[in-house]
Amino acid sequence: MDPHPAYAAAVHPARLDTAIHTDVQGLDTAEVRIPVRDGELPAYQASPSGMLGAVPVVLVVEEIFGIHEYIRDVCRRLAKAGYFALAPDLFARQGDVLKMKDQQEILSQVVSRVPDEQVMADLDEAAEYAARTGKADLARFGLTGFCWGGRIAWLYAAHSNRLRAAVAWYGRLIHPVSKLQPRTPVDVAPELKCPVLGLYGEADPAIPLEHVESMRQAIRAASKNASLMVYPGAGHGFHADYRATYHKDAATDGWLRLREWFREYGVA
Repeated sequence: MDPHPAYAAAVHPARLDTAIHTDVQGLDTAEVRIPVRDGELPAYQASPSGMLGAVPVVLVVEEIFGIHEYIRDVCRRLAKAGYFALAPDLFARQGDVLKMKDQQEILSQVVSRVPDEQVMADLDEAAEYAARTGKADLARFGLTGFCWGGRIAWLYAAHSNRLRAAVAWYGRLIHPVSKLQPRTPVDVAPELKCPVLGLYGEADPAIPLEHVESMRQAIRAASKNASLMVYPGAGHGFHADYRATYHKDAATDGWLRLREWFREYGVA
């Protein structure tokens, strides 16, 4: 049994020796429910406490493992940096991935059944919810996503007129399409509405370097403001400090680049 049940059941065992644990001192954190068109979505939020006025907002989009301790800690890290961070459970309608012990079950029974159109609408509603709290300034709106959420970061940057900047961590760029996920990030590159930073690992078997180069070419052809960074020796999930895939140097540099990207493009 995983010694730290706050991590998703499919992650076994969690690497507690490298996992980062951000305390809640100086923060307001809460489990919340976001009203959406067909009900409510559970979510985790973290923001600086005692702030006068609204702060920049960052939506955090989950990996396939859901809103577990790692994603919550990312929210707290952002809150420590002065952001209102909000991570909605975008899988909630399809199933509880936190309890599933097999990654293939997560992918086949939940992730593959989540429509992109639904995700885009849910993220719109999450942003509106953040603004209604009075703590978040949608004029300074960013988004970051990991793995599955990295792909979503690209799609949402092509969808939202309000998003100021996005950071995608190793999201797939080219993949088989389906009725529910009909387009790839390369497909939507000409439609990007804000600057996007993509962070990738050289040794990622799920995202070959030729896919990264195809995305660069699509961005260049469309004259869009986006940048793709490739880290030598890093594999998939290199920011996931609770897993064996963690690559500390790449993760640390990527986080600094995220902060710089948001500052440069008005999410600060």
